[in-house]
Formats: sequence, C-alpha cells, structure tokens
Amino acid sequence: MELKKGPEMDCLSFLSFVTDFFQNLSVRYPKFQLDFWLLFGFFGQAMFTMRFVVQWIASEKRQESVIPVAFWYFSLAGGLVVLFYAIHRMDPVFILAYLPGNFIYLRNLYFIYKKRTNSKAPLSHP
Repeated sequence: MELKKGPEMDCLSFLSFVTDFFQNLSVRYPKFQLDFWLLFGFFGQAMFTMRFVVQWIASEKRQESVIPVAFWYFSLAGGLVVLFYAIHRMDPVFILAYLPGNFIYLRNLYFIYKKRTNSKAPLSHP
C-alpha cells in the first residue's frame, strides 16, 4: 500500500492535528469541552469580528473612513450571539460587556432605516 502525498495528505495531517489538539485539551483541561455552546460562542465572536473586516474593506474601496450598514448588522448579530452564549455560561462580565452594545446597534439600524424611509416619502407642500 502506497502512502498518499500532496494536498490530500496535507489536509488529512491537518485534520489529524486538530483532532489530537482538542482531545489533548480535553484531557489536560477537563472543563474544556468542545460542544454546541462553545462553537456557538466562537461563531458569535467571528460574526462580531467580521464587522471590522467589512468596515476595513469599505474604507479601502473609498479611501476614507466609512461605516457601512453591514457593520451594524454584524455588530448586532455577533453581539446577540455572544450575549446568549454569556447568559448560557452565566458569565456576568460578558453579559455586562455585550448587553448595552446591542441597544446601540439597534438604534443605529433604526436611524438608517428611518432615514431611508423618509428619503423615499414624497415631499408634502404646505
């Protein structure tokens, strides 16, 4: 039997490394469990981080600092997911860190929606 070489083997080696890494973490740190909630928390943090990527790309395209609407949607989605994760973990530090921001993100989306709605409304003359 011949050993595979090339990208397939690299992918299998990486997957094996990741699997071993998480198994070793679970042995060394019994509280570390790769479960739904941990993946949910990582997903929320990734969403929250994407807002910076979106803002950076938009700013680079316009060659000036810009905050696109997607920034606020990623902020809200990531903030809510991480908040739910923090509530599940009963972590008061993260709850307090992510709770107030969500109101600000909603408020900014409200202002954007309100401005778009008002700009589409016909002008009324007295």
